Amino acid sequence: MKRALSLLLCLLLVFPLLTGCGAPKAAESAPEEGGEVRLTDALLRSDFVCEDNNRVFYEIFVGSFSDSDGDGTGDLRGIINRMDYLNDGDPNSGRSLGIEGIWLTPIFSSPSYHKYDVTDYYTVDPAFGSADDLKELCELCEERNVKLILDLPINHTGALNKWFSEFKTAHRAGNTASERYDFYTWCAGRENIPAGRSFRQIDGTDDYYECNFSGDMPELNFDSASVRAETLAIAKYWLDLGVDGFRFDAVKYVYYGDHGSSADFWQWYSDELRALKDDIYLVGEVWDSDGVTDVYYGALNCFDFTVAQAEGLIAKAAAGSGVNNLTSYTEGYLGRVRALRSDATIVPFIANHDMDRAAGFLPVTNGRMKMAANLYLLGPGSPFLYYGEELGIKGSRGGSNTDANRRLAMLWGDGDTVSDPPGADYPASKQTAAPAAEQIADANSLYTYYKTLLMIRHANPEIARGEYTAVRSESKVGGFVSAYRGQAVCVLHNATLDEQSFDLSSLTGHDFTVIAAAIGQGDAALDGSVLTLGPQTSVVLREK
Repeated sequence: MKRALSLLLCLLLVFPLLTGCGAPKAAESAPEEGGEVRLTDALLRSDFVCEDNNRVFYEIFVGSFSDSDGDGTGDLRGIINRMDYLNDGDPNSGRSLGIEGIWLTPIFSSPSYHKYDVTDYYTVDPAFGSADDLKELCELCEERNVKLILDLPINHTGALNKWFSEFKTAHRAGNTASERYDFYTWCAGRENIPAGRSFRQIDGTDDYYECNFSGDMPELNFDSASVRAETLAIAKYWLDLGVDGFRFDAVKYVYYGDHGSSADFWQWYSDELRALKDDIYLVGEVWDSDGVTDVYYGALNCFDFTVAQAEGLIAKAAAGSGVNNLTSYTEGYLGRVRALRSDATIVPFIANHDMDRAAGFLPVTNGRMKMAANLYLLGPGSPFLYYGEELGIKGSRGGSNTDANRRLAMLWGDGDTVSDPPGADYPASKQTAAPAAEQIADANSLYTYYKTLLMIRHANPEIARGEYTAVRSESKVGGFVSAYRGQAVCVLHNATLDEQSFDLSSLTGHDFTVIAAAIGQGDAALDGSVLTLGPQTSVVLREK
């Protein structure tokens, strides 16, 4: 007997009168603009509540997201106003994107637009709002079961930080008794500067402070007990206000060139933070190979740069030839990090604020952007998507060689006054993405596609948190089986441009006979044990 699942009729039930594989169970009222996605009974699992850290996070570059007061700069109130777009509190409503976590890039007082040069870690930059705004956002996130994490750049501060002023004053006075004298890393005399590291002279002295990123970003000395105590106090302050954790910038540079000492610091720091909040979410930026990130995984999860960007495994798999490479890698990587720390998980992504936008190297028009989204959002761990990725926003450094072009204003299309950051000059003629207002109302938009993916993921919690086993075969179809609490799912992908078949009888120990969801450019059908999968299409299978 042949069983088929039509993507149009059974997955995306856009209008209330359409019917498919079962009666929809969602909000009773019709969407105001025709953009509601309704789940069929086969997909709906309204009783599942995410209580762990295997969540889909959404990175917000705060100044570029949504402007609430008309000054052109995105702010915390703008994010509050957009929470219904991100998560409306009901994973089955089909009225929001359905993200489960938010990463805010730095919000602390700083003279720059990017805020990675912090002047005061205890103050929200006035351009972004106030601590009260952040507290309100934290409370709103808690109500909707969304974890909120702050970007905490503590490898370095800004040069205008009062700590650095006191450090320089102490050196000019030769006041070795000052608490700030050794607050930053420094050396005496140019001849003592370590090779491969950057230092700048402290005016009026023969001493040099370390500044590997910029002269305006002096680096803290983590051999100092005062520095360690201060960084712990900063984290505690924001945890007490209501945030759920942190993303850490430049993790491997705390002790420049010394991964062992850097990892030791992060182990100490993470242990201290977990003592303050046992379910804290911690993730670090270790922009390096897996062999280096492994050094840090005993302390905290790390972003998976191996799968990211144009040359990463996700983009290669989305091109049609590397799904099995991706799933085999994922199986090995998951096993390795869990051996390093029992509660560790992977953190895949395809782009962030330091990279060219994904829609530039994964075109929406040829289906690769959607396929890439399938590959990492219908997968394990805690994936991160970059704001506007769900719209197909473009942006790259280009000839101007500026990161501002990677952090362009969110395209709302509803009169939001948020502007591009200073220095951005990405040509508007290259920006082919339709704004959110249009895509929300379009059943065939990239936004609707992403929203549907997240609903499928939520309805099948085994995908994110189960015991992962890559499917090994000679077929061009690739995927994995994931078992969790006595239940199992099989996720299979056909990233090619042709219809493919796969014999499920090769999956010994399981009897996957139910197509729970299919998403992509084609359909999925079962004839006995033979699965037929359309081009650039993924399927979630369950046992009876």
